Amino acid sequence: MFFVERLEGMLANGRRLPLTSNVVVDQAAALELIDELRHAVPEEVQSARRTNAEAERILERAGQEAERIIARAHEQAAYLIDEQGLTEAAEAESRRIIGEADDDAAATRRGADEYAADILLRLEAEVSRVLGQIERGIDALEVRGGPEPGTDAPDAEEPAEPIGA
Repeated sequence: MFFVERLEGMLANGRRLPLTSNVVVDQAAALELIDELRHAVPEEVQSARRTNAEAERILERAGQEAERIIARAHEQAAYLIDEQGLTEAAEAESRRIIGEADDDAAATRRGADEYAADILLRLEAEVSRVLGQIERGIDALEVRGGPEPGTDAPDAEEPAEPIGA
């Protein structure tokens, strides 16, 4: 948001051209802001990667927990069979415990997937919003006769020409 506020301030404080809605802005300052925006977007991408890595860690932990629960269920089932000799009851209990463990693991995975998807969707929206603001800023500069993207900007010492002159 900081960059957008700076761009708005630059436009609001620019010198208005009489009888038009055009504003003269400091080209060097505008180009510097655009350069800063270009550097800020990769940071957002890094943030998305960190979020994705965190989601993967959560999924991995959920899988490990599911395996631990299933192993405990197998141990408990073996104990029931060995200690009590109730084979049929132990098998039924084992199936129930394994079913619960599978349900718990699936619920944990779903929760982790939902969390990761939510974070990634919010990050995508934020990056899209910032990218849209950057594109609108560039378009506004181009409409006012600013340099084309990819061209070298004139030296900062040269006075800026009024747009529309």
